[in-house]
Amino acid sequence: MAIGILTQFKDLFEGDPGVRKVAGDPVLSAELLLLFRMILADGVVKDSEMQTFRRICNEAFGIGRDSMDGVIEFLNDFGYETNGAQAIEMFRELDIDRRRQLAKHMAEIAKADEDLAENEVRLLRRTMELLGISPVDLVKPEADDGTG
Repeated sequence: MAIGILTQFKDLFEGDPGVRKVAGDPVLSAELLLLFRMILADGVVKDSEMQTFRRICNEAFGIGRDSMDGVIEFLNDFGYETNGAQAIEMFRELDIDRRRQLAKHMAEIAKADEDLAENEVRLLRRTMELLGISPVDLVKPEADDGTG
C-alpha cells in the first residue's frame, strides 16, 4: 500500500509516464491522434473500438492501462491544435514498415466493431494514399529480409 501511495505522489509531481511518453514524441502523438480519429470516423465511439485502441497503445507503444485516460485527455487537447493532414505529414518521411504499422492499426480499429462504415474506409484509403502505401502493403510482412 505504501508503494502505491508513493507512486501516486511521484505521479502527482512528475506527471503520468504514459502521458509524458506521448507528449514527448510528436510522431507517436500524431499516430494516436489518427487512430483516435478512426474511432470517431463513423460518428459513434464503440466499446470494441476503444478496447482495440487501448490494446494497441499497450502492446505496440507500451502505454499502460492506468495511463489511458490521461493519454486520451492529452489527445483530445492535442487534436484541437493538429488536423489530420498535419498528423499524416509527420509520417511521410518514415520508413515503409512504420507507415504500414499505422495503416494496420487504423484497419484494426475500423474492423473492431465488425461494421466497416463508409467513412472509416474513406479515412483509411485517404491516409494510405497520403502515406504512399497500397492495400497490398498491409498484407506484406513487416520486414522483408530478401529471402522470400
